[in-house]
Amino acid sequence: MSEFTLTASVRNDLGKGASRRLRRANLEVPAIIYGGEKAPQAISVEKSAFYKAIEDEAFFASVITLDVAGQKETVVVRDLQRHPFKPLVTHADFLRVDATHAITIKVPLHVVGEEQSKAIKEQGGELHVLANEVEVSCLPKDLPDFLEIDITETEIGQTLHLSDLKLPEGVTLVELSHGADHDQALVNLTKPKVRGDEAEGEEGGEESAE
Repeated sequence: MSEFTLTASVRNDLGKGASRRLRRANLEVPAIIYGGEKAPQAISVEKSAFYKAIEDEAFFASVITLDVAGQKETVVVRDLQRHPFKPLVTHADFLRVDATHAITIKVPLHVVGEEQSKAIKEQGGELHVLANEVEVSCLPKDLPDFLEIDITETEIGQTLHLSDLKLPEGVTLVELSHGADHDQALVNLTKPKVRGDEAEGEEGGEESAE
């Protein structure tokens, strides 16, 4: 599990106008911490470190330490509000987590084995990725940065589902907890389309019609 620590300060000047002024100063990002037994707290996060952190996909599936004026808060990212056309985060929502309670969060899905896949290398199969992330439940200490799905032995025409994932100890898949009919498809391999044959077929049809 990756470790991220961000510095933040308590935000007493609230409201949309205050948030705009904070963003205009270009040093901090307005945010809020909520959840747990404490009241929600408005904060502002140091911008440069925050923007560097969000470039790493693991940040969104990690337990984060927020140092708020010297007080440590353990959180996960729940939501980021982004500017409609500028590359800016306008607000961040952080959810408090407890080491003794399971959390539910989406983690990235990585496809591995493409270079060794017989279906792709020898049979020209086409890989279709149907999901880029999956929702897991686990204690904060067991939270993985990502999960892998291996297509090394996958045949053309085969589809891999949630139930094909190998999970770290202590991690469960939220969808599968709802029953077998929630076994979501993740990737599949299909035969390549032969465009030349399709074109010839169309030409032949035109000649027959004449």
